Amino acid sequence: MRADRVFAYGAAAGLLGDLLLGDPRRGHPVAAFGRAAAAVERVLWRDDRARGALHTAVCAGGAVALGAVAARVVRTSPAASLALTGAATWAVVGGTSLAREARAVGRALEAGDVEGARARLPHLCGRDPQALDADGIARAVVESVAENTSDAVVGALVWGAVGGVPGLLGFRAVNTLDAMVGHRSPKYLRYGWASARLDDVAGWPGARLTAVLATLAGDDPRGAVRAWRADAAAHPSPNAGPVEASFAGALGVRLGGTLSYGGRVEHRPVLNGNGRAVGIHDVERAVRLSKRVSWLALGVCVAARRIAKGRTS
Repeated sequence: MRADRVFAYGAAAGLLGDLLLGDPRRGHPVAAFGRAAAAVERVLWRDDRARGALHTAVCAGGAVALGAVAARVVRTSPAASLALTGAATWAVVGGTSLAREARAVGRALEAGDVEGARARLPHLCGRDPQALDADGIARAVVESVAENTSDAVVGALVWGAVGGVPGLLGFRAVNTLDAMVGHRSPKYLRYGWASARLDDVAGWPGARLTAVLATLAGDDPRGAVRAWRADAAAHPSPNAGPVEASFAGALGVRLGGTLSYGGRVEHRPVLNGNGRAVGIHDVERAVRLSKRVSWLALGVCVAARRIAKGRTS
């Protein structure tokens, strides 16, 4: 079986597996990687960029190497290669868990249980929930759904199309390292620099594809394009900016503004300033848009890999 077909069938099976099964409560491969990365950090940590770069190289490089070895072992068996691609895709994507957590917060808000929504929000993002009212929680959920559509689904599919199983595992490793050490706390400002910058590079193509697909799949394509062009560059993240701006325009809502992380207040630019304030019902709309974008991304990545294979054959 050709490599492009292995990726197509395996990635589709992995996405279906995520849809039907979601993430396991225990024993998730990404959690196992996180524990291994934390162990490496305990050995290497110094308030130093070079040590952080070594940490990134060891952990991300190890994930890519593991994927390459596994793919090589099964390369002579199409069935095993397909199964490996499906399992790797299922392990690295997280669209179902993203939707589940977003909807859990949305249901609490719909029931008027703001405290319950605050308690659930940390499962989805790192905002300080006590600083948010119901509308602020809804906005945080929509922004997190937008950003994680790229990080948890589309980016992985892009790198799977480029590099097969090593690409899938490598992207998830880089993204996980960024979440662990790539933030701007005093402990990780230097040590996490390499992980954060590598995540910016790895996330660039997936973020742009997510923004394009959100524009095409949303309710207001013109509004999505307008918000992306006008506001994305002002966002502090080079990848979250296009994604959140396009989602804001596609949904007709206003995102960004003041938020709080770990007691640190940030004043981010407003995205789609002509949109209305986010309402509780927009949580479900964002989840549905995320699902459409995810399946469209699979189609685009499969088609791109087939075209590339045809040109090289």
